[in-house]
Amino acid sequence: MSEWLVLTLAMAAACAVVLAIAFFNHRRIGDDDDPNETPDVIEYMTMMIGVIYAIVLGLAIAGVWEGRGAAQEYVRQEAQALHEISARAQVYPAEVRGKIRSDVDAYVTYVVDTEWKEMAEHETVTDRSAELLERIRRDVTDYVPQTDHEGQAYQPLVDQVALVDDARSARAESAGATMPGVVWFGLITGALVTVGMIFTLQIRRSFRELLLAGLFSALIAFLLFLIWDFDAPFGRGIAATAEPFFAQFPHLGLED
Repeated sequence: MSEWLVLTLAMAAACAVVLAIAFFNHRRIGDDDDPNETPDVIEYMTMMIGVIYAIVLGLAIAGVWEGRGAAQEYVRQEAQALHEISARAQVYPAEVRGKIRSDVDAYVTYVVDTEWKEMAEHETVTDRSAELLERIRRDVTDYVPQTDHEGQAYQPLVDQVALVDDARSARAESAGATMPGVVWFGLITGALVTVGMIFTLQIRRSFRELLLAGLFSALIAFLLFLIWDFDAPFGRGIAATAEPFFAQFPHLGLED
């Protein structure tokens, strides 16, 4: 069964139960009942809807902000591991060391100059970066250490390559949107209901009331925009940056 169908049935069932209870309760009330003696629940319902929606908005903002922070951390781990590969290759012969560092620089340059745009526009990484990473792996694993010193450096280098691969995979997974469509449906519907509840309180056309209603609606729109902006860690205004690559490889002259 589709999750949208389940959601629709659940919402319809909840509404049906509440309306049925209200209907049968109203039939039990006598003709001499005075509704003015019971407290008005509209203000209470409006307040509760606002509180519940505020909690949902807060959780959504926290979730997408955490996703953005995780994406930035994956970039940092990837850049740090690549830097370690370049630095630890110092113990290898000049030819091998030069080949490793050259391929590391090529990988970093491609990620920053080309793949970053691909992640921003299409929310995915490319096969080319996987090929460049495989070159680095082969540079490290195909060389047979000739001395004890080289042998001691071999396994840490292999481990760093694995860290790069793992960080790249995590970066690829975090490139896309994290908020499911059903959550967006709830956020937008909740915004419409919350703003619509203003009119149940018989808002007048005084300047203060119109100003507060406008500011309230603008605040909700801003928060929804904030969630939308954070929801693409590499693709929108407040996005994860390639700064860790710039810091670890300043000699490449990379530009944001």
